[in-house]
Amino acid sequence: MTGTTLDDYTDRYARRVRGMTASEIRALFAVASRPEVVSLAGGAPYIAALPLDAVGEMLGRLGSEHGATTLQYGIGQGTPELRERICEVMSLSGIDASCGASPEDVVVTVGGQQALDLVARLFLDPGDVVLAEGPTYVGALGVFQAAQAQVAHVPMDDEGLIPEALETAIADLARAGRRVKFLYTIPTYQNPAGVTLSEERRERVLDICERAGLLVVEDDPYGQLGFEGEAPRPLRARRRDGVFYLSTFSKTFAPGLRVGWILAPHAVRDKLVIASEAQILCPSAYAQSAVSTYLGTMPWRQQLKVYREVYRERRDALLDAMADLMPEGTTWTTPRGGLFVWATLPDGLDSKAMMPRAVAARVAYVPGTGFYADGTGTGNMRLNFSFPTPERIREGVRRLAGVMEQEIAMRKVFGAVGGAGPRRRQGGSDAPGPDLA
Repeated sequence: MTGTTLDDYTDRYARRVRGMTASEIRALFAVASRPEVVSLAGGAPYIAALPLDAVGEMLGRLGSEHGATTLQYGIGQGTPELRERICEVMSLSGIDASCGASPEDVVVTVGGQQALDLVARLFLDPGDVVLAEGPTYVGALGVFQAAQAQVAHVPMDDEGLIPEALETAIADLARAGRRVKFLYTIPTYQNPAGVTLSEERRERVLDICERAGLLVVEDDPYGQLGFEGEAPRPLRARRRDGVFYLSTFSKTFAPGLRVGWILAPHAVRDKLVIASEAQILCPSAYAQSAVSTYLGTMPWRQQLKVYREVYRERRDALLDAMADLMPEGTTWTTPRGGLFVWATLPDGLDSKAMMPRAVAARVAYVPGTGFYADGTGTGNMRLNFSFPTPERIREGVRRLAGVMEQEIAMRKVFGAVGGAGPRRRQGGSDAPGPDLA
């Protein structure tokens, strides 16, 4: 077969494939993984903080002593032992039997990403609308795009999603005859912004969604990685009906095992299991056993404290370096947990256009455009602090600040070349949002 494009199969793809695009983060991995590059781009946890010798011995025993079980097929919902352990983990955040949390309503998934995909498969038809914070997790945008849904962003400020903006978005979409299915939110230590939805706003957001008949999909990968006191209780700890709680062990144990979960309303559980079985038949019995054994035999609560201390030190290193080195006009969020800082560049700088020059200077970040469905956010960047050492973080900021200073100097001499695209701060509109430095 011959054709005029590089892909001879273009005319044979299903309609839902036509809009698929590569993640900007994934496209950076090949460059950012080079040892000479200081990567502030990815979201990898610092696995070296684990007791790797003990974990390695545990994994070896799972194969040598229990291989007849751990290397066999499993059940679609996930093992009862792991689902019980998951309920133990959730209880630390206040999601327990008092609010209807039960191992029977937990569905084990292949990481948090499959959990998102299952919810999309169950509830999204082509043309449906998903409300999401602006900016939001790039992996969620990919899932919603694959489901042929549209994303409408809701602005945030330093207290998280703005309830009044959520009400306005719901009303505007209703007047336009658009069908909104659910609110997707990362209320605690949000990715990419690093902000946390305030206690008072959590109740208001839930009330708004309940009145509008909207489901709430709460994504909570980072809730146990707080640096400054306790995080607010999750939305699911406040309401059991209409709230789907998604989480993962990728940030608190090991992303390579790819184990996550959904706590779903009881009526939906069976459909989630059926959809999961159609995708993967069953989650890995070995990976599930690894997580169950880790939670049952190792001091995982103490390990959470280790991660918190490591990430607090690295967050402080990033914030201190930015305060010392970033050009005037740069602002950024101050996360109380999680893995990310969201920066707003001085007027006129374009994070996407600047990226090749940053890579040439041996530093990587993620342009803000990857976190908006409409491709705006050129005036922003996401910076990760979980993986590099404090010394490497400061060196990365030094390199990045140098690139930004050169961009500013070039603009003063030559003016805007093509001009930066629409800029977004924390909010979901093109108007400047609140300054969150």
